[in-house]
Amino acid sequence: MTDKLRNIGLIAHGGAGKTTLAEAILFSAGAVTRQGRVEEGNTTMDFEPEEVKRQTSINTGFCQLGWKKHTIYIMDTPGDQNFFYETRSALRGADAAVVVIDAVDGVKVQTEQAWELAGELDIPLAIFVNKLDREHSDFQRTVADAADSLGSPKPIILQLPVGAEAGFKGVVDLLSMKAYVYDENGKVSETAIPEDMADTAETEREALIENVAEADDALLERYLEGEVPSDEELRAALRKGTLERKFAPVLCGCAVKGVGVDRLMDFVVDAMPGPEDRPPKAGTDPAAGNEITREPKEDAPFSALVIKTMADPYAGRLTILRVFSGTLSADGNFYNATKEVKERFGNLLHITGKVQKPVPSVGPGAIVAVAKLKETVTGDTLCDESAKIIYPAAEIPNTLVSYAVVPKTKGDEEKIIGSLAKLIEEDPALRLERNAETKEILLSGMGQIHIESAIEKMKRKFNVNVTLNLPKVPYRETIKKKVRVQGRHKKQTGGHGQYGDCWVVFEPLSRGEGFEFVDAIVGGVIPKNFIPAVEKGIIESKDRGVLAGCPTVDFRATVDFGSYHDVDSSEMAFKIAGSLAFKKAMEEAAPTLLEPIMKVTVIVPDTFTGDIMGDMNSRRGRVLGMGNKGKNQVIEAHVPMSEVLSYAPTLNSMTGGRGLYTMEFSHYDEVPGALIPKIVEAAKREKEEEQK
Repeated sequence: MTDKLRNIGLIAHGGAGKTTLAEAILFSAGAVTRQGRVEEGNTTMDFEPEEVKRQTSINTGFCQLGWKKHTIYIMDTPGDQNFFYETRSALRGADAAVVVIDAVDGVKVQTEQAWELAGELDIPLAIFVNKLDREHSDFQRTVADAADSLGSPKPIILQLPVGAEAGFKGVVDLLSMKAYVYDENGKVSETAIPEDMADTAETEREALIENVAEADDALLERYLEGEVPSDEELRAALRKGTLERKFAPVLCGCAVKGVGVDRLMDFVVDAMPGPEDRPPKAGTDPAAGNEITREPKEDAPFSALVIKTMADPYAGRLTILRVFSGTLSADGNFYNATKEVKERFGNLLHITGKVQKPVPSVGPGAIVAVAKLKETVTGDTLCDESAKIIYPAAEIPNTLVSYAVVPKTKGDEEKIIGSLAKLIEEDPALRLERNAETKEILLSGMGQIHIESAIEKMKRKFNVNVTLNLPKVPYRETIKKKVRVQGRHKKQTGGHGQYGDCWVVFEPLSRGEGFEFVDAIVGGVIPKNFIPAVEKGIIESKDRGVLAGCPTVDFRATVDFGSYHDVDSSEMAFKIAGSLAFKKAMEEAAPTLLEPIMKVTVIVPDTFTGDIMGDMNSRRGRVLGMGNKGKNQVIEAHVPMSEVLSYAPTLNSMTGGRGLYTMEFSHYDEVPGALIPKIVEAAKREKEEEQK
């Protein structure tokens, strides 16, 4: 029954308490017998060793529980930028989200990103102000911060805290106008509102009624005429406004002590959407290319989106999917519309942390896992073959950092690539490539922690040990001066000799134009069949420049004169002549080095702007502009790649984890003359070591 089902994502900045809240919900629902703690490494959701070690969510955790005759699916998503792709993917399977905000730290940058993501997906929201038992916690300040930073839908207060900091012990429900006080064991008692809170509660209730009434025109009109809405009318309007994203109700509590958790779950059941409350799921008809939809009905054609893949060396691939329409029964087939293949599956599994429980069938709204699919990965759409549809998958972000992966055991390169390929099935935000230019295996991701956790996981799962090095910067070489040189190859041996002679003009091109070859031979001084050999000789030589052995770019080579021998000339001779011309030109044409320049966008709270600007200048960066985004500053700059290879930990240190950045390649630019000798010397040493 879809009306008795809720599908909720927990989203926030890392450290706000999402995993602790999920644990408290499971405990309150009786789904676990003991409430685990992140600090003790025994929570249900964060069970992988890498998560226990770092005390942070790396993967989305899934659980399923019962609450007041409803089935609740909860997704505990990562709040660290390193693992935010997990959140992007998981939220595509959610019908609503609870935004967890730390009552001490307030709204952080990743909370804003998660809020914006929910907006993109048109997901109804509620806010849970957590950690109200902490020193310096402040409910009203946190709500004001959320209203200022997050924008639409506007936060509206549904509950007030009873007590503050160490004295926090319960919540006041402004709809029922009752207080709920919790003892040390988390047991709740319903009481009257404390006298010292009565006036504040009345004032906040009036504000709540005004906000809630806006969701229902008829109710608002009656309210403005002086009629007081009934509790039932207010609850209906609260639900309507929440579903329509007119506002985001604010609840409060302390997850670690279980305070307010039961009230939050009652709200989820009463006011957040089931599958039938959401619009039909839109996708694309793979044959016609037009938009089609699926209703969240059990008798509709089956369709689902894969929101998570888990790779296991023993159990094989575990695929987690959200069902949007139709029903799915164990032991059957479905069609992967993304890959255009059929997949056979066995058991359907409900997941709570690492515990898997077989279920016979599931319907719309369910989150379920199947094992050992061969072709299916995160982002794929599964459906009936007779009713094909493809749902949009989460966009894979540009990677921010890269590391060279060096095997500790010689000959392990292929094993490394195979193991990392399996991890990328699990985490598409990782990227693997062999760099032909630097001869390195490069693993790229969203940050240093992202890469390090992947390497730890590879060692644990596949017993592959590697070392991480900063990658070599892919410098380029070019010329600054126009020259005309002769490339002449003459060799006389017994029998046929070798003769090739060409004059070539080398001149700089604008940045980014690459290499251009021009045939300007007239009068047949070089036969047409030998001219491609001259070009080939230049091309092969330019790939290993004269300064640091880097590819030479952004120049034009025009062959305009030469000579040949009827007997001794050959393609090989003219290829060598072209190569000699290139090498001679590089001596005379003022060769220089080019370095890759990255466009870096940094989002930080206003107070850190000066530090970021100063740091950018120290990295030879050029600030392009600044702008506001809520209470944050957005700084855009061009910075040499060599200066930002390990920028993530620096930014984290400077901002106390409150800064975010994105980075993408922009262009190549000339290396300052003072730095060139150092780069050339390093390249020379490396070449000597390779030859040993």
